[in-house]
Amino acid sequence: MDRSSPVPLYFQLAQQLETAIERGKLSPGSLLGNEIELAGRLGLSRPTVRQAIQSLVDKGLLVRRRGIGTQVVHSQVRRPLELSSLYDDLEAAGQRPATQVLRYEKEEATAEVAAALSVSQGVEVRRVERLRLTHGEPMAYLCNHLPSEVLQGETGEELESTGLYRLMRSAGITLHSARQSVGARAATAEEAKLLGEAVGAPLLTMERTTFDDTGRPVEYASHLYRASRYSFEFQLLVRS
Repeated sequence: MDRSSPVPLYFQLAQQLETAIERGKLSPGSLLGNEIELAGRLGLSRPTVRQAIQSLVDKGLLVRRRGIGTQVVHSQVRRPLELSSLYDDLEAAGQRPATQVLRYEKEEATAEVAAALSVSQGVEVRRVERLRLTHGEPMAYLCNHLPSEVLQGETGEELESTGLYRLMRSAGITLHSARQSVGARAATAEEAKLLGEAVGAPLLTMERTTFDDTGRPVEYASHLYRASRYSFEFQLLVRS
């Protein structure tokens, strides 16, 4: 703690705890010491520690459980808006990503998918549906459509242990750019059950068409993210 800083001590402590949660040093389910123990160990007053903990309870990162103590719930993933995979971003953040492949099959392209992938409606494309988890807790539902010639030899089992973009790169595909839109809507009953949220809970939506270095569309993605666990970060530049 920097006692000479104008930043309040409770805020400094809260920031340090939040960083430890985000980096996985304090994993979901971990118990913090009680306020008296923490205050003594850190050389802070009990009200300072209580205020720091309460600020993280208010953010949904900690929860107070009677008879158990203060427990880490989860960290919110902040993902920059750039051409990267959720798997790689979670792994880099120490979030221990895991994947459940729900569907990995071929189907006829709908008008929407055909337009995104620049193919004719009704042609065969590959549909991939996955549930992305961190620390055993669902975070996102991912639905991707790929041209039939992409990842021809791969199986759904390979996506249980790695990310789609990593698999595409290993197949010799150079990802170059993407067109993406972000929005929000309420969870349906089926989506709520899948993601562990209440019906009507806010979900972030993301649609993306990704192109390789020749300008060919190689992926059309339609994803849902738990707004309680996830946020997109923008970097804005001033136009001169």
